[in-house]
Amino acid sequence: MLIVLPPSETKATGGDGAPLDLDRLWLPELREIRDRLVDEVIALSVDPEAARRALGIGAGREDLLAINAALREAPTLPAIRRYTGVLYDALDIGTMPKAARARADHRLAVGSALFGAVAASDPIPAYRLSAGSSLPGSPTLRARWSPDLTEALVDAAKDRLVIDLRSGGYRQLGPIPDAVTVTVLTEHADGSRTVVSHFNKHHKGVLARILAGSRAEPDSARAVAVIARRAGLRVEIAAPTELVVLTD
Repeated sequence: MLIVLPPSETKATGGDGAPLDLDRLWLPELREIRDRLVDEVIALSVDPEAARRALGIGAGREDLLAINAALREAPTLPAIRRYTGVLYDALDIGTMPKAARARADHRLAVGSALFGAVAASDPIPAYRLSAGSSLPGSPTLRARWSPDLTEALVDAAKDRLVIDLRSGGYRQLGPIPDAVTVTVLTEHADGSRTVVSHFNKHHKGVLARILAGSRAEPDSARAVAVIARRAGLRVEIAAPTELVVLTD
């Protein structure tokens, strides 16, 4: 099983690892694209106004520009500790028992606009670049990553079931055919259902924790649903590759 998480705009700062070494990252076939993007993001930080427009950074956030300027010199953290926020709080990787954590490290990956996708243990610096960012004078990030990211992910997954929890923008950078996707819906007292917005990330983080640490190795959406239900989640099978998590 391969579980692909969405990244987060919020990231832990600092780190205790050596500076970025692209040769140490998962999916080494993506190295050339990563190298070019890192160079472009660093170069962009020299022009604060252009960087703010391209990256959606508000005035007064020079700290974010400085983070990008230092991409090749800054200390690193494992990706699973670098990304923060609602989903990663719910995943709570640090409290997993040792055996479950070992399974999680093998199963978890994170989508990234800058790196394409990284494994949970990949050492990366803090950075600012989103799937919707538009680097001046360059093709869209979707065009930059396609089809190389899809091919790399499909090859890495091999015979494993993929659970793709990325948001739409990140899935478009490298779609994974036949991956299981998850929608979170709130079911109201009258039986109507609405899409969950903010807490969507929380429930996906809960599901990711359950699956990442599970002793089971599911081979279908139905098998994933069984694991989730045993852990107390309300899950429906909407299609052969689509699950719905229901909340009250």
